[in-house]
Order: sequence, then C-alpha cells, then structure tokens
Amino acid sequence: MKVGCIGLGDIAQKAYLPVLGVQPDVDLHLQTRTPATLDRVADSLHLPRDRRHTDLESLLAEGLDAAFVHAPTVAHPEIVTRLLEAGVPTYVDKPLAYELGESERLVRLAEERNVSLAVGFNRRHAPAYAQCAEHPRELILMQKNRTGLPEEPRTMVLDDFIHVVDTLRFLVPGPVDDVTVRARAEDGLLHHVVLQLAGDGFTALGVMNRLSGSSEEILEVSGQDSKRQVVNLAEVIDHKGQPTVRRRGDWVPVARQRGIEQAVLAFLDAVRSGKVLSARDALATHELCERVVRAVQEQSGAA
Repeated sequence: MKVGCIGLGDIAQKAYLPVLGVQPDVDLHLQTRTPATLDRVADSLHLPRDRRHTDLESLLAEGLDAAFVHAPTVAHPEIVTRLLEAGVPTYVDKPLAYELGESERLVRLAEERNVSLAVGFNRRHAPAYAQCAEHPRELILMQKNRTGLPEEPRTMVLDDFIHVVDTLRFLVPGPVDDVTVRARAEDGLLHHVVLQLAGDGFTALGVMNRLSGSSEEILEVSGQDSKRQVVNLAEVIDHKGQPTVRRRGDWVPVARQRGIEQAVLAFLDAVRSGKVLSARDALATHELCERVVRAVQEQSGAA
C-alpha cells in the first residue's frame, strides 16, 4: 500500500516514521517543502528518489492508499481537505484545526465522501492509560505541566491541553452533566487552566500549569479504596495499602509506550480492511476545547 507522510518535523521523525518505515507492505512516500529536510530524512530511511516529494500535487499523483499529516496545525485544513477530496484515508495530528468551524467542516467532508478521518489522540492507545479504563474511576486527575511556557490561550489549549481533555473524555465512566473551567491568564498569555468534568458518581480534573517548574505528565484514577498512578506514561504505581511499582521495560520503544505505534497500526489495519473511520468522537473533544478557550477568554476579559 502507498502511504504518504506530509510534514517531516520532530514528531514525524521521532514517533511516526520509525513505525511506518518498518511496515513490510507499506511503500512510504514523504512530502515537505524543504528539500534539505526531505533528503536528510529520506536518506535515513533509504527511500529512493521517486518517493520524495516537495509538493502535495506530486504526492497525490502517486495514488495514495492512506496519508499521515504532521504539518503545522495552521496548514491542516487545506491539506486535509485536499486529501479527503481525493478520497485518501487520512490520519492527522491533533488538532484538526485551531477553529472549531474548520474542524466541523473537515469531519462533515469526510462523512460526505465516506473517507476515513482519524485524529492522533495516541494516549487512548498508550498501554498504561488504556489499562486505567479497567480500574475503578470515581475520581480522575490528570496533570500535564511545563516549565516557562505561558502561551496564547487558543494555541495552548488546542495544541497541548487537548491531550488532557481527550484523555479525561476517554476515561470518564459515564455521561458528563457538569463542566467547569478555571484559568489564570496575564498579558494575553495563559499560565494555567483547570477543567472539571462531573457526572453520576465521578469527578474528573484536568490541570495544565505552564509555569510549574517541572515538565511532567501524571494521571491518577481512584475508586473503591484503590488508586492507580501513571507517571510520564512510563511508570505505573498501584496503591492498595502498599504501593506496587511497574516500570516500562528497557527495550519497549517510546512510540509503543506512548500509544503511537498502536494508533498507526490500528489506522493502517482499518485501511487494509476497507473500514471507514469516523472523526465524530474526536470532534467532541474539539468542541470541549472550544468551550475551554471561550471560558478562559471570558475570565481574562479577552475578546
């Protein structure tokens, strides 16, 4: 199968290409507008010249069976539109777009064309997080913090906090009937944000502090007098009286630990089998992110 990878930035090189590049039935084609990057990355994968493209038209002319989009978010709407209109099953890094209206348009287009559209919420596939879905979840707490990175609210929420939002949506054990947002912004930059989702018998809290003094990601799920804690997607600590620690094996690839390998393989398997994937649930995460952005703007007095 012919698979295109559009955008060769850090995430593509570190996480996706190591998975795509070793699939035995995948003829991988790369596309970026930067020739030096294209040749460097393609050389590292030993790809011939006819699999290197500097424009989307050249890539589409290959008759792709699937595509992965890792270009900057601002370019997603145009690229994804072209792919869907060409009937190419598409996997795109989160978010679909910065503006909810564009995300809605892309999901509608995929449905109208009956073409797969998948959004890269890899944490749903990360083993340590997927296993938390089997644990009692009366209280869910997720923190994803950074050091010295306050940012414009929409960019921060859609590019980074969206992982927290989607993971909470994935793990809540029932319908959400209450949403609360609290935030601190200064001079147009978002310092921290807290999202609370509540429903019958559960509360879920998502926290991001961009001035925390630490870069970390911690997930805790608890209920029925037991707790499971996951630190940086690698270390799992079960608490029931005494803590029990399980660490990622030394030879487990980072892409597998973070769920990227599983997400890629699930998408490719769907393409092979002719199954059409819907981005409708991913759109619900974008809708909740829009709600967070608007709440932050209202609390900070921004337009």
